[in-house]
Formats: sequence, C-alpha cells, structure tokens
Amino acid sequence: MPNVEFFDYLCGGIRMFESLKRIIPAVLAGLLAVSAPPAAHAQLDAAALLRAQQRGENTNLYGTNPFETQDEEGELQDTTKKERRIRKPLESYFFNDSIRALPNFVYHVDREYNRVKIGPIDTALTDFRIDYPFYEKGVGDAPIGGLGQASIPLDYFERPASFDFGFADPYHVYLYRMENVPFYNLKKPMIRFTYLESGQKRYREENFHVMVAQNISPSTGFNVNYKSRSTRGKYDWSRTKNHNLAVGFNHTGKRYSVHAGYINNHIERQENGGVVGEWAIVDTTFDMATGVPMRLSEAQAKNVYRNNAFFIEQSYGIPLAPVTERDFSIAGLPAVFIGHSFEYNAWSRVYTDYNVPYVNERGHKDDAGNFVPDTISYYKNWFINPLETRDSTYERVISNRFFVQAQPWDRNGVVGTIDGGIGIDVHTYSQFSLGDYLTGKSTKENKTSIFAYGSVEGKIRRYVDWGADFKFYPSGYRSGDLSLGAHIALTGYIRQRPLILQGSFLQERRSPTYWQEHLYSNHFIWSTPLDKEDETRFEVKFSVPSMAFEAGFTEGVISRKIYYDNDSNVAQKNGSVSLTSVYARKDFRFGGFHLDNRVLLQWSTDQEVVPVPLLSAYLSYYYEFWVVRDVLRLQAGLDGRYNTRYYAPGYNPAISQFYNQREVEVGNYPYVDLFVTAKWKRMRIFLKYQHVNMGLFGNGEYFAVARYPLNPGMFKMGISWGFYD
Repeated sequence: MPNVEFFDYLCGGIRMFESLKRIIPAVLAGLLAVSAPPAAHAQLDAAALLRAQQRGENTNLYGTNPFETQDEEGELQDTTKKERRIRKPLESYFFNDSIRALPNFVYHVDREYNRVKIGPIDTALTDFRIDYPFYEKGVGDAPIGGLGQASIPLDYFERPASFDFGFADPYHVYLYRMENVPFYNLKKPMIRFTYLESGQKRYREENFHVMVAQNISPSTGFNVNYKSRSTRGKYDWSRTKNHNLAVGFNHTGKRYSVHAGYINNHIERQENGGVVGEWAIVDTTFDMATGVPMRLSEAQAKNVYRNNAFFIEQSYGIPLAPVTERDFSIAGLPAVFIGHSFEYNAWSRVYTDYNVPYVNERGHKDDAGNFVPDTISYYKNWFINPLETRDSTYERVISNRFFVQAQPWDRNGVVGTIDGGIGIDVHTYSQFSLGDYLTGKSTKENKTSIFAYGSVEGKIRRYVDWGADFKFYPSGYRSGDLSLGAHIALTGYIRQRPLILQGSFLQERRSPTYWQEHLYSNHFIWSTPLDKEDETRFEVKFSVPSMAFEAGFTEGVISRKIYYDNDSNVAQKNGSVSLTSVYARKDFRFGGFHLDNRVLLQWSTDQEVVPVPLLSAYLSYYYEFWVVRDVLRLQAGLDGRYNTRYYAPGYNPAISQFYNQREVEVGNYPYVDLFVTAKWKRMRIFLKYQHVNMGLFGNGEYFAVARYPLNPGMFKMGISWGFYD
C-alpha cells in the first residue's frame, strides 16, 4: 500500500541521517589534521593563537598562502590586495581651518574674482515659518499676490538693478543666477526634501524643493537643486507656475579649482491686472475670492519667461615660494592665480492678451448719487494688432572674463589679494519691428561691451577687514560706465563677543538698459536715447551678533534717475533725487519668549520718481521651547507686517515692470500670520494660518501694490526633511 511504502522510506531516511551525523565530524577532523601545519594543530585554542601571533609565527590554520611573498626582513606581503589610495583632505586656499572643521557648508562663487562666499546650510527652525521668498530679507517686499508672483523690495536700496533682461527683475527672489547657485562641501551625502501646501485643491499654493548633494572626494562634489513654487490662485486668472533648476559641479584642489553649473528658470503667469476698483476689496463681500472682478481676467493676459544658462569658472594657483610638508594649503604663501570665467545666458519672454474691456460697476456717480458702470480698456494703445497681442522679446549674453589674482604674502594678510581682469560681453537682442513684416523674421541686434576691473583686499588680524574695487568700460557698448567701491569693517571684542562697525562707499555711472531705450510692442513703443544715471551711496552699519542687534544708515543721491511713469512709459528725471534710510533690528529674548523686530525708515526727496513708505516693519513674536529635550523643539507665535500709507507702485504686465502710479494710496494695514513650527530630529514641520486678522481689525485695504490685493486668509502646512548618508 502507498502508506506502508511511504513509512518504509521515512524510516530509511532517518537511519541514513543518523549515520551521517557520525561520519561527517570524523571526515572534517581528518581533513583538518592533514591540512593544518604542525605549529597550528598542536594546540588550537585562542590563547595559543594569540601567543603565536605575538612571537611573529604563522597562525594561518590553512597553511601558507602561495600568493604571499616575503620581503627582505622576512615579513609576508599579500600580492593579491591592491594598495588602498589615501584620500587627500580639503586643501583649498578658499577655506581656513575653522571652515574645514565644519561637517558641511555651502558657498557661492564670484563671477569676476577668484573668491567664494561661505555660509551655513539652512536646517534650523529659525525663519522656517517664512514660506514666501519675498518676505525673507529685511522688512520684505511688496508682492502683487501670493507664491511665485512678482514683487518689489520695500527697501529702495535692495531693489534689483540688473543690466541684463530687466523684464525678469520682478521675479528676482525666485531666480537662479551664477551668483546664487549653491555649491556644497559635505562629509556625508545629503538629500533635503521640502513640501508646503495651502488652501483648497482648486486654489492651492504648492512649494516644493528638493536638494541632492554629494562629495566624491573632500575637494570634489556635485549637487542638484530644484524648486517649484506655484499657485492656482485665490483670485480669478492668477495661476502661476515658477520652476527653477540649478545643477552644480565643483572641485577645489590645492592649486586648481573649477566651478560649473547649469541653470533653467521657467515662469508662466496668468496676469489679471488687479481689481477693477478698491471697492471690490474694501467694502464688498464676496462668497469666494474668485468672485472679485479683475481687469484682465476676460482678456486672458499671460506672460511666459524662459531662461537657460551655463557657466564655468576655473583658476590655477602658482606658489612663489617652495611648498613644504608643513604647508597644508597655499593660502599662507606668496602666490599668483590665473583664471577664466565663461557664461552663456539666454532669456525669452512672450506676452499675450485679447482686446476685451473690463467693467467697473462703480465707475462714477450720476447726479442722484448712484453708481454708474464704466466700460474701460486696460491698455490705451494697440499699435500692431487691434484684436490680440503676442509680444516676443529675446536677449542673450555671452560673457568671458580673464583674471589674475596676486597674493603678496598671506591670503589673510594686511594686503591679502590684489585682483585684476578684463571682460568681454556679447549681447544679442531681438524683438518684433515693422520691417519684420517683409522678412518674416525678428530683427536681431548685437552689441559688444569691453571692460576692465580690479580690486584689493586685506585684513589686520581679526580686527580690520578692508577692500576697494573698480570697474570701467573704456569702449564699445556701455562706453564710459564706471563703478568705484570701498568698504571697511572694524571689529572689537568685549568678553570675546564681537562688536562690528562697517562702512561702505559706492559711486556708479551706468547706461540705460537696451529695453529702456528700445521697445516695440502692441501696447508700448519707444526709441529714445537716455542719459547715463549717476549714483553715490554711503552706508554705515553697527552690529552686535551676540545680542541680535543691528542698526544701519544709508544715504544715496541719484542723478538722471530712469523710471516708469504713471502711464507706464519710460521717463528720466532732469535733476537729482536723494534717498535716506535708517534700519534697525533687535531680537529680544525672555526665557522662551522671542520678540524679533525689524524696522525701516525711508525718506525720498521726490516721491513721484522714487516712491517709498516712511515706515516699514516686520515683527515676529513667538514662544520657543523643548517638548522633548534634544528631540522635539517647538515655536508658536505671530508674524506681522506693516507699512505706512503712500503711493505704492503699480504693476504693468505688458512690460513686466513696476511703475510709479499717482492715483491710489496703499498702506496702514497690518498683515498678521499665526504659526506653529517644530523640529523633530531632522524633520521640520510647518503649520500656519495666513492673514489671521482678515475681517477682525485693520482698514480692510490689504494691498501692497496698487490694485493688487494680498491673499485672503488660508491654512498652510508642510514638512522639510533632511537625509544624510
């Protein structure tokens, strides 16, 4: 029967297993006795092996390796193992010993000089609650809306004045440029992931950032940074997509260094033109913010920006004294550095709209005092096409800089470095013109600018840091432009706590940009030569870092200031305008309570040319404490922003510029956020209710830019998580 046969097979298997249990140990013992050398099989306990190793005897239980050879002294060498290469430490002259000791740090390169600017990697809880980039610095910017959208700094001296492609200036806080592409030096690979979101799905703001960085060796690394800041819009026709990518490679050797990067900036923005009237925000209640009537929503105005850039900067150090084993780097030796910087940077912008007027339901009042609607066209002129617009502008700059840096004695000496260089910028501009109707192609115009520049810097121990620089365009495009600058920092110490007094001077003569002199579009046309601007600026600042205190004074005089007037046309002042600003920051701390204060006072001698608010302030009051010691730390409090009433700039989508409107005043409204942030080990957590005071207090005019309302109340949340190794 099958069951009996199975039982017989099972019994036989058990008997065979019992036999193998007796045979296998005997076989193994015999093999060990045959193969083991006499010195080993005599005694196999651990104590005997240790004594044999101390006497230098062979303790290999399995005999001598036939691939091992003996050197002249009789020691065995393993020829099968490849000698391990010793990794060189970070020997670059850019970094001192205190910087090398850091577990990780980030830095940025200077496009013209053989220098880097070093800073910490932001993983702290401080200011993590500030999710809008245009609020991060000083008292912040005046934005036209929410995340990813245009803004202008409230501090005049912080406003961008880039010569290249000024159409992108309103998005300066989002853009990657050669100067702000990060490079990292890490002991371990790092990945950082940040995701913040707010509002309902159909109106959601999303802030996504991922950073991947790794050092192949102590001196060589690469990184990828990608940021996506977008909003579907609380108001009608305000969807924005803002994508920014930076890829970097860096090598900082003992003599040779190279930094290379690729940049891609892409912005898509639906332009609603602002509200049809302030009444739609101040004294009218809509069920949803999307019901607020906007001036360009029916016209479907839109801006699309594209930017691609590549750069590489190289330098090589030639020591002028012998390099000994004691010289960890050449930073302390006389040396000469030669280098080259190259950048390709191309920008394009396309603006589109349809000729659809908007209706202001409270356009004017009749004799009986009743409101009468007005039908208004946002743009006065339609030069090319009376039905729709498609304006395209393009700009490309190819830059080359050749520089030499002399290090007379020590990089941190009284005269640390003396720099000099020459540069060549080749500009290409393209836009539609009437002649293009015949050729079918956009006209391109090329311009070349040649310039020389130089600087000198030095230190006197840890007490004095000074420098001076110049830049001059002798011929070609921008001929006659000149920049002279100088700075000094004096540091004293009380109980090893620094007190820093800084001063700086700047004198500039600069040409108008190409687009300020030449523009041909459907709504605006100008071709007018403008004079050069002259600006003189003095700045004094005193700070005590240990007390979180800083105070500064800046005075500027600008002659022949170029600006955009009330009709958004380019204009130039025939004369001078003076700007004065006083800035103070003091963070008080009482136990776990923090009272952080930033205040800015500004005066302009001509508000029609340079409008600024008298007072701007950012106040942050919160309580910070350990929930679980060294594990979970929490912040909870309020952020508030405020500026006095003034004729704030307007924003014109067709030229992507802020202009000096003189129709409505903006200000005297506090904008308050309630927040809770926490750090749990390597994770930061973010909770906020933005504009918590909406409808509770304030004059209801929550505008920072004329006719562009700030976002109404919304809840936000998110995380930032860092991964190492």
